[in-house]
Amino acid sequence: MSGHSKWANIKQKKGKTDAARGHLFTKIGREISVAVKSGGPDPDSNAKLRDIIAKAKQNNMPNDNIARSIKKASGEGGGVDYEEIIYEGYAPGGVAVIVETLTDNRNRTGGEVRHLFDKFGGSLGQTGCVSYMFKRKGVILADKTMSEDDMMMLALEAGAEDIITDEDVFEIYCSTQDLFDISEKLKAGGAIILSQEVDMIPDIEVNPEGHEETVKKLINMLDENEDVQNVYHNAILPEEVEE
Repeated sequence: MSGHSKWANIKQKKGKTDAARGHLFTKIGREISVAVKSGGPDPDSNAKLRDIIAKAKQNNMPNDNIARSIKKASGEGGGVDYEEIIYEGYAPGGVAVIVETLTDNRNRTGGEVRHLFDKFGGSLGQTGCVSYMFKRKGVILADKTMSEDDMMMLALEAGAEDIITDEDVFEIYCSTQDLFDISEKLKAGGAIILSQEVDMIPDIEVNPEGHEETVKKLINMLDENEDVQNVYHNAILPEEVEE
């Protein structure tokens, strides 16, 4: 996992406008809807919903918004049925890209995703063409308020698989199923958790030499699409993302 910095990705997204924050809330609301419809409205018995609620709170989504999304998905006031579709392809420079979407219109979403790949010189592929290069992991970011040795001991005792020390944070990796429980154990042990979420970690990273700006533009445009929930890639890019 060396070289993959989730903290760098998060720092890139800081300072977003209110409109962008609202866009994020809309995406989280869709995730809540899908989780409720698949596992029920009780986070105590629906681990997926529990993780999404934690994600919503980390992104300062108001409790009223969270409750409203759960009620709407539970049948109070109707709701939209979203379908999960995953697209895989390549950006310029041989960069592997995975695009996770939740949509109520697969033709619209597929057309828009394909258009963006074509516009920036990439290409969509068949399902599985790049996903084998990634591993789905739980990623927890903890503030550096304790020594590296203490955090290492705490994380391993909590059941974590790996820990990377960044300049500003500890990046802790675990199985997706244990993400919430390990995060809670870390909090109980004195860690200050900055974020916890599921991520796709690339086995090998690619330097798209000469195509960095194009790759960044493609990733940003995909991320801004209202149907796109997550964009994963294996490119080595400068931390500064131009909006």
